[in-house]
Amino acid sequence: MSKIKKVTPLMKQYNAIKGKYPDAMLLFRVGDFYETFGEDAVKAARVLSITLTKRGAGSESETALAGFPHHSLNTYLPKLVKAGMRVAICDQLEDPKMTKTIVKRGVTELITPGVSLNDEVLQAKTNNFLAAIHFSKKQLGISFLDVSTGEFLVAEGNEEYIDKLLQNFNPSEVLVQKQYKTRFKESFGESYYTFYLDDWVFQKDYAHETLTNHFKINSLKGFGIEDLQHGVISAGTILYYLSETQHKKLDHISTIHRVEEDHYVWMDRFTVRNLELYFSTQPEAVTLLDVIDRTLSPMGGRLLKRWLALPLKNLKQIQKRHEIVKYLIDNDTFYDGITYQIKQISDIERLISKVATGKINPREVVVLKDSLKAILPIKEASEKSKNKSLQSLGKQLHTCNELIAKISTTLNDHSPVNINKGNAISDGVSTELDELRAISTSGKEYLDNMLARETERTGITSLKIAFNNVFGYYIEVRNTHKDKVPEEWIRKQTLVSAERYITEELKEYETKILGAEEKIGKLEQQLFTDLLNYMLNHIKQVQENAQQIAKLDCLCSFAQTAKDNNYV
Repeated sequence: MSKIKKVTPLMKQYNAIKGKYPDAMLLFRVGDFYETFGEDAVKAARVLSITLTKRGAGSESETALAGFPHHSLNTYLPKLVKAGMRVAICDQLEDPKMTKTIVKRGVTELITPGVSLNDEVLQAKTNNFLAAIHFSKKQLGISFLDVSTGEFLVAEGNEEYIDKLLQNFNPSEVLVQKQYKTRFKESFGESYYTFYLDDWVFQKDYAHETLTNHFKINSLKGFGIEDLQHGVISAGTILYYLSETQHKKLDHISTIHRVEEDHYVWMDRFTVRNLELYFSTQPEAVTLLDVIDRTLSPMGGRLLKRWLALPLKNLKQIQKRHEIVKYLIDNDTFYDGITYQIKQISDIERLISKVATGKINPREVVVLKDSLKAILPIKEASEKSKNKSLQSLGKQLHTCNELIAKISTTLNDHSPVNINKGNAISDGVSTELDELRAISTSGKEYLDNMLARETERTGITSLKIAFNNVFGYYIEVRNTHKDKVPEEWIRKQTLVSAERYITEELKEYETKILGAEEKIGKLEQQLFTDLLNYMLNHIKQVQENAQQIAKLDCLCSFAQTAKDNNYV
């Protein structure tokens, strides 16, 4: 009879969570590290080039182990995702100090190739689309979502049309019904990263309910997609998948657009490949996108790629673009002013998505504010231009004055990346915070005064007050002066050449200072959260600004390309 393998409480907890995510790499938070175990550890060590060790070496519970510091997550996570892995991040859900039993843990996010907000995973000038396909006998439904920008598209048609859409949108991940695994591969090849879902997810009523609940509406008629039965099912599947991957803060996904087949010139996969529009089979080849891309912003770069993939058919829209490009070429001062301002604008489309998902940091909020300020001169110049299309574009840009003012008064311009580093919130925002900071910053002066007083009282000229994580604040006395130490001082540590003491006054001071610093951290976090909640009301405005700046950036790129290559 074989021995029953002993399992520690920690590994029992790990196995239970891993059982819910069997197809994902589980990053299991243990103290200050993310650990991987068993087969996950072997894979992680290989992909990340980290050391593979063993937990419980030589015991019955021996298992492979590999890990990295929790603060290095943004360094290692992109490598795992780019290697085609699904990564489940399992965090500690309570303070270890507040429990006497094993710390409660749970998966807080599941990152996949098609669902990521990490800047190191994403490419600035390329959308990261998640796609879902619903099969029926004749028609297929398809939808595309870039969770990093909030762009949500839906379409319906035969296999040939769906193949063109897949070629042009090039999704990073495709969701497919399990029973159609073979059909998908036969129709669209094996080049796509696919994930297969249970059949029950692809239900009309379930999809309709999922979409109407998300958009807080009673009907899909306002989006013009109610007749796309199979497309709606695919769109509902995407929202289900986001929920399953623990992405539930989705205020930035506020609309869904229908891809109109008759609005664009459609190219099959062979045409796209042979024209080398934006990729080539040759490593050193120059694509058409390489030649014409003079965009200055990430939003413009992504939109230019879309325009190249989906050429317009509508003559009036094409002529409007030409008129703006001609105006930009003929008016150097206007062009120079606009392009200068666009250079000052960061990826506001993805930054506002981070606000919605709660993934943004204080420094990025300041960058967003500065970018919104850079749009104001563009709006003014466009509205004053002599081109009607530019005037219309300028009017569609929002000033966002209230949002800019709120961020300016709440955050310091030199806010840290991590809110826990402190000094992100400006003075004057909270009276309580200002008072706590005064207590904290007066500490050095208080210690200097105490040191001077005790030096004079004891006659010990080499007296020193310092701090460590073991004893907190202490007074250090060299051995040559230890006979002068007052009786009320309490000895805590003996060194080779000195001794360390604490006093009642020093411990009271420590409690006051450390208590203030802890309260400061919590208060700054709360005030930052309040700011993000306020910003949720401005998501739509920022997204619309991003769309208009992207258009203008593309048209400026056309103008620059025309001048550089003597097209005019």
